[in-house]
Amino acid sequence: MDNIIEVSNVSKSFKETTALDDVSIAFERKKIHGIIGRNGSGKTVLLKCICGFMIPDKGSICINGKKISPQKSQEIGIIIDSPGFNPNMSAYRNLKMLASLNHKISRQQIKEVISLVGLDPDSKKHVGKFSMGMKQRLGLAQAIMENPPLLILDEPMNGLDKEGVSQVREILLSLKEKGITILLSSHYTGDIELLCDTVTEMEAGKIVSTTTGGHTDSSE
Repeated sequence: MDNIIEVSNVSKSFKETTALDDVSIAFERKKIHGIIGRNGSGKTVLLKCICGFMIPDKGSICINGKKISPQKSQEIGIIIDSPGFNPNMSAYRNLKMLASLNHKISRQQIKEVISLVGLDPDSKKHVGKFSMGMKQRLGLAQAIMENPPLLILDEPMNGLDKEGVSQVREILLSLKEKGITILLSSHYTGDIELLCDTVTEMEAGKIVSTTTGGHTDSSE
């Protein structure tokens, strides 16, 4: 089995609260993996540890066989918490500024990815006037714009209307077809059923079950 992420005996606590309790799990490359659980189950903390945003108290996490650390740059597209953008700039200017850090993509590619998520790349509207759903779309554009091999998405459907949810599902399935691995959490069982090849359930910082075969053809 070709795993892109390997989590080994990871624990994380905040004062009296144990967020992760000796968690071990691996995620196979080129699949969509879902993590479900109630608020406080530990799923967001696990995603943040995998991204390197939080440091586990014990255990290790490897991506592509290399142990992660906050100091190392990971090729990961990320949506965790509310996407943070300059509220006084347009969608295009926000992504152009972020893309200039790595110089990997052109202006045309930035516009194409904004269009892909259903936004107008030529709009001058400031992000501060965006709805939550529009900000979520822009966050997805930021996460995927440099074509990372791994996407980590915490509740990517938040704030989206029915059309937006359907559109994002199609985008994620198309990214999987391109060989991108996606790890996502969602409160929506429909997302899990339609998108995910594996489903991991968490409760009180522990993994209580992992099942396969959650994904069904979206045309059904």
